[in-house]
Amino acid sequence: MNFPLYIAKRYLRSASKNNAINIINGIASVGIIVGAMALFVVLSVFSGLRDFSLSFSNDFDPDLKVGAALGKSFTVSQTQENDIKKIEGVAAASKIIEERVLFVFDGKEQVTYLKGIDSTFPKVNDIHKIVYQGDWLEPNTSQVVIGNGISQRLSLGLMDFNNPFEVYVPKPGKGAIENPEQAFNKFTLAPVGIYAISEELDDKYVFCELRLAQALLEFKPDRITGIEIKMKPGADEDAIKTSLQKIFRNKITVKNRAQLNDSLYKMLNTENIAVYLIFTLVIIIALFNLVGALIMMILDKKSNLKTLYNLGTEVADLRKIFLLQGTLLSVFGGLIGLALGVVVVLIQQRYDLIMITPNLPYPVIFSVQNILIVLATIISLGFIASWIASSRVSKKLLE
Repeated sequence: MNFPLYIAKRYLRSASKNNAINIINGIASVGIIVGAMALFVVLSVFSGLRDFSLSFSNDFDPDLKVGAALGKSFTVSQTQENDIKKIEGVAAASKIIEERVLFVFDGKEQVTYLKGIDSTFPKVNDIHKIVYQGDWLEPNTSQVVIGNGISQRLSLGLMDFNNPFEVYVPKPGKGAIENPEQAFNKFTLAPVGIYAISEELDDKYVFCELRLAQALLEFKPDRITGIEIKMKPGADEDAIKTSLQKIFRNKITVKNRAQLNDSLYKMLNTENIAVYLIFTLVIIIALFNLVGALIMMILDKKSNLKTLYNLGTEVADLRKIFLLQGTLLSVFGGLIGLALGVVVVLIQQRYDLIMITPNLPYPVIFSVQNILIVLATIISLGFIASWIASSRVSKKLLE
């Protein structure tokens, strides 16, 4: 049997004759338990908030988006469209056109994106989840679906025939503009639906039929600004990207959902790291109690240590006793804290005890990754704290 481990377990189970040491040990144990529970709960809450924040863009952004490597637009032939559909792992592909234009309604103006889409778009994005008023647009019409924010800014409702909803698109060309009226392509649109996702996205797009966008921008039928792709479950993203580059001869860029929302993902990851570091600091402060408890234990067991030393036990083994004792205390405390944290998270998931609004419970996600992070943090920091305390055992102390 490992002698230091045997003694460490005995010290861990037995109470000291000194009540002050028992109290310090209890405080150290409670600190580890509460620290582990708090860290797991906070990480679970942040995971829930992260997924909740990303859910808005996940419902709106495609799995992959193809764009032009140079310029704003590129051409796609019928052969290339067919080749895209044949790529293994591609569930659907939709051609789109995006351009920033001017919208005017009842004397009010707003510059935002006109997004032309084809008939395949509903297969790539679940539009039924985002349209909360009216209907989705029909092909080969002047119908549009606008964001809730745009609707409020322009005081624009559905099927309002008293005031025209107009779009102004700059005509392509070079040189000075002599007649402002001839510098824009103008068209009257018919709003038939309003979508609502988030405050930012509700102000971003006005959806229209692809052919209408091509006509306004004076694009040829084969010219577009992007292709949005939905992948099948379990599809190989890298393989699909490689196939797309071959089809377009490396003249395109292909971005996944994370790359499309690069700034949002960076912000959420930075916040996650910051929250983790803050609560790790709290655990480090709590582990000062562990260092103090082990040092008090060393002083309390000084006579026993002298006896073991005189019997031939090496100083390194005596140090290992308290190193193992502190590490075991960290492990058991971390496991108990994790168990309590898991119970809290599962109760919140099941019963929605804490609410953000009357209809929105605080989002939490139970994740094995968070369990491993907490365990690794508690054990590693507990080991360091125990090593610092056990280093107090020396020949000078035992003489």
